[in-house]
Amino acid sequence: MLDPRTLAARRDEIAESCRRRGVAVDLDAAIGHQERVAALQTRLQDLYRQRNEHQANGKRPLAVKERETHAAEGRRLKDEAARLEAEVAEADTTLHALVAAIPNLVHPDVPTGGEADFRELRRRGTPPAFGFRPLDHLAIAERLDLVDFDAGARVAGQKWYFLKNEAVLLELALQRFALDVLLEAGFTPFVTPDVAKPEILDGIGYNPRGPETQIYSIANEDLCLVGTAEITLGGLYKDEILDEDVLPLRLAGLSHCFRTEAGAAGRESRGLYRVHQFSKVEMFALTRPEDSEAMHDELVAIEERIFEALEIPYRVIDVASGDLGAPAYRKFDLEAWMPGRGESGDWGEVTSASNCTDFQARRLGIRFRRKGGKRSEFVHTLNGTAVALSRAPIAILENHQREDGSVSIPKALRPYLGRDVIGPR
Repeated sequence: MLDPRTLAARRDEIAESCRRRGVAVDLDAAIGHQERVAALQTRLQDLYRQRNEHQANGKRPLAVKERETHAAEGRRLKDEAARLEAEVAEADTTLHALVAAIPNLVHPDVPTGGEADFRELRRRGTPPAFGFRPLDHLAIAERLDLVDFDAGARVAGQKWYFLKNEAVLLELALQRFALDVLLEAGFTPFVTPDVAKPEILDGIGYNPRGPETQIYSIANEDLCLVGTAEITLGGLYKDEILDEDVLPLRLAGLSHCFRTEAGAAGRESRGLYRVHQFSKVEMFALTRPEDSEAMHDELVAIEERIFEALEIPYRVIDVASGDLGAPAYRKFDLEAWMPGRGESGDWGEVTSASNCTDFQARRLGIRFRRKGGKRSEFVHTLNGTAVALSRAPIAILENHQREDGSVSIPKALRPYLGRDVIGPR
C-alpha cells in the first residue's frame, strides 16, 4: 500500500506508474477521501481539546445551575466525539479500500509493456544438442514411472498428481540442496504453516476472496491455503517494530503451495508446469529502504547459483510493467531452457525475485527503528524462489535426458539423491 498522505503530492508519478502497468484506479477519489479523513481527524482532535478543557473547568467549585449546564455540555461533547469517531472510522475504511486498489510504484528502469515486452539481461549455459528427438518432461516421467496424473485426477481432480519412485527422491534432494545453499548465505530456515488468515494474504497483496482469486479458502474457517511461503514469512513480523541491528533479515521458507490456477490453459500448463499443489523453498528478506535494491540483486544471484549448479541453461529477464503483480516495484525472472517445449524447445519461468519496497510492510505494519532514532519507519520486503519443486524437475528431466530413456542427475544433486541416473525402465 502506498502512503495515503503522499497521494496528492505524488499524483502525477502514481498516475504514470498505473498507466505503465495498464491498471485503472480512481486516484482522485482516493485523494479526496484522504483529504476528508484528514479534515475529520482535525475536527476530532479539536473536539478532544475542548473536552479536556471542559473537564478541567469542572474541577473548580460550581454552583448547582453551573453543574447542570456543565454536565449537559459534557454529554454533548461526548456524544459529538462518538459521532465523529464513527465518521472517521467509516471514512478511513473507505480510504483504505481505495488506496489498497492502487498498485506499487514501478522502478524507472522497468520496461514498459505486457508479458512479451520483458528485457533480457543475460544468459548462462548452452541448450543441449541432442542426437535424438527430445521428449517433454511428461513423456519422460511416464516412461520412468515418476508421476501419476491419472491417479491424482481420480483422487482429487485434474491437475493433481502423485509423485513416485525417484521423483520423490529428486524433490527431497532439491529441497535439501536449496536449503544448504541458503544456509551458507545466512538465511534462517523455516517450515511454515500451509494456511494463513485472509488479512495476512491481503497484507502481502494476494486477493483471498472473489471470482478472480487464485487462492483456496477453507470452508467454515477464516483461513486460506497459501500459494507461497512469501505469505506466511511476510506475516511472521506483522505489527512488529524491529531494531535496525537485526536487518537485513534473510528467511528461507519450505511449504506446500496451493493455487486454483483459474483460467490457466495452453501447452505451457501441460504436466507439472501448472498444478494445484507443489512444494517450494522460498526466500524472503526484510531490509532498510536503502538496502533493498542490493538485496534484490543478492536474491537473483542465489537463484542463478542454484540453476548453474543444476547444469540448466537459463536467462534472466527484467519483467515488463504490465506483467508485474501489484506489490512488485521490480521483478526479475529466471527462465530455464526446456527442450520439450514446442518443436525446438523454449524458455519457461522457473523462479521470480521481486522487490516490493514498503508496499507489503505498510499493509502489515512491519517497521524498524534506527539507532538513536525515535520515529519508526517501514521496512522493505523482498521475495524470491530458491527452487519450485514442480518446475525445477521439468528442467532437469528435459535437459538431462538421454537417448536410452534415462535421465542423468546433475553432479550437485548426486550426494543428496544417492544415485547418478534415473532409469531406464
